[in-house]
Amino acid sequence: MIAYRTASCGCCKGWLDHLRTEGFSVEDHVVADLETIKRNLKVPADLASCHTATVAGYAIEGHVPAKAIELLLRQRPAVAGIAVPGMPLGSPGMESSLGSESYTVFSFGSDGSHRPFLQIPA
Repeated sequence: MIAYRTASCGCCKGWLDHLRTEGFSVEDHVVADLETIKRNLKVPADLASCHTATVAGYAIEGHVPAKAIELLLRQRPAVAGIAVPGMPLGSPGMESSLGSESYTVFSFGSDGSHRPFLQIPA
């Protein structure tokens, strides 16, 4: 997996640690222009988060848990990628003593369309 983030993002490092703990090999790239990467990978603006990655031809946007990436790689759906918009409390890299919230991992197409892929309970 190749991950892209800005130098100032602390939660991104937490997400990368989560992936490595779950067995993913991650190449970490600190970049100045993350928006161009998102645009090139067809990440819809309304699904954007603070970091972007690629694996096996798919885009991974935001705090996507490893189990969702594993499901994506098993199922191999005809999508451009999966995303967790924003920064949900309790998602990988966003752990907090305040608990967690449920959130949705969305799949998205190159045309900007998206639909729920996996629901993550609180």
